[in-house]
Amino acid sequence: MERQNETQTRPGQMPLAVREQQEDEIDLVELFYLLWGHALQIIACIILGGAAAFAYTYFLVTPLYQATAKMYVASATYNSIVDIYDMQLGSQLALDYQQLLLSRPLMEDVVGALELDAEPEAVASLVSINNPTDTRILEITVTCPDPVLAADLANEIAYQASVHLPRIMESPAPNIYEDALVPEQKSSPSYTRNTLLGAMLAAAACCGFLVVRYLMDDSFVTPEDISRYFGVQPLAVIPEGSFGAGRSRHTQEKARNRAKPADAGAKA
Repeated sequence: MERQNETQTRPGQMPLAVREQQEDEIDLVELFYLLWGHALQIIACIILGGAAAFAYTYFLVTPLYQATAKMYVASATYNSIVDIYDMQLGSQLALDYQQLLLSRPLMEDVVGALELDAEPEAVASLVSINNPTDTRILEITVTCPDPVLAADLANEIAYQASVHLPRIMESPAPNIYEDALVPEQKSSPSYTRNTLLGAMLAAAACCGFLVVRYLMDDSFVTPEDISRYFGVQPLAVIPEGSFGAGRSRHTQEKARNRAKPADAGAKA
C-alpha cells in the first residue's frame, strides 16, 4: 500500500496548515494575563531601574553649564536703508564668522588671554556657534563643567572676534550686544529624564523576559492546548495531585494564565 499523503488528516483532526498557523499565533489575551500576573515584579523593576538611573546620573555624570554671548554682524554697507543685498551680505558674513570663530589662531588668543592650561582644540570643542534663521545674530555658546569658566570663555571669544576677524575679513567689526552671564542652573544632565528612561528600560526588559520565557515554553498544561495543536479532544485528564505539585512554577503560572481568559468569557 502506498503511504498516505502527510497533508491528509484523520477525521476530526485539524489540517496541518491550520495547525501550523495556530502555532505561530500569539494569544494577546494570554500575554495580558501573563503580564498582569507579574505586575508586582514589573513594578519592582520600574522602581529599581529608576533608582539605578538616578543614582548613576547623580554620582557619576558630571553636570554641565552653558553660557551664551551674542553678537550682531554688520554688513559692509553703511547706508541707512537696508536692502535685500545688504541682508544677504550680512547672512553670508554670519556664515563666515561661524567658521572663523572656531579657528586655531583665534582659540590660541583666547587661551592666552585667559591663561588657560589647555589646548586650543580642546577649547574649541566646548564652543558651539548658532545663527538664528533669517538674522545676522551670532550666538556663542560654551558648555563646560565650570559655570564661571563657561561665561569667561564666551565673552573672551566674542571680544577676540570683534578685534581680529574684521582685520582678516576687511569688514566692519561685529557688535557685542549681550554678554554671557554666569549660569546658575546646569544644562545637563536631567535627573527626571534619565530616571524615567531607566524605569522604562527596566520595565521593557522585564516584560520582554517574561514574554520570551512564555513563548519558549511548549509544554501542554491544559486540555485546550492538546485540542488547539492536534485538533483532537483528550479522552481523560489526570487530576492535579502529587503529579501536578511536581510541575514547575512557570508551567503552573502558564496554566493559570490560560484559564483566566476562559473564565472571563464564561462570566461575560
